Amino acid sequence: MGARKPDAMTRTRIDDKLSVSGQPSLDAIGALGAEGVALLINNRPDGEEPDQPGTAAERAAADAAGVAYLDLPVTGPTITREAVERFHAAVEAAPGPVVAHCRSGTRSLTLWVLGEVLAGRLHRDEIGAFGARHGFDLSGAVRWLDAHGH
Repeated sequence: MGARKPDAMTRTRIDDKLSVSGQPSLDAIGALGAEGVALLINNRPDGEEPDQPGTAAERAAADAAGVAYLDLPVTGPTITREAVERFHAAVEAAPGPVVAHCRSGTRSLTLWVLGEVLAGRLHRDEIGAFGARHGFDLSGAVRWLDAHGH
């Protein structure tokens, strides 16, 4: 097996502040600082897949790149209002661009959309179209709102 070449992270730009992505490599995390990214949010629990780098390795790569790092692991069924609020507050407080990732980007975007609905900036009826516009199925966000009385 040859040396891995650095890869570019495939990101979906949500707005001027937030982009979401699937699992980045450590090389891709290392390049974020040079791109001006201020914060990397990891929404994956460790051990979700055998080949993911894990929180410690991601944090070390982000630190080396001069990028702040937030470990906020969630799964679809275990998203809490506290996780939504922590995610939203971290994005809003970051002094520059934020990249949030999970396996595909869906959980990260779900956290953002739920925060926007709870803050009154996005109506629940807009979630499906918002997700489709960015290439994501956000039906889980609607189910979360239903289950939590919103």
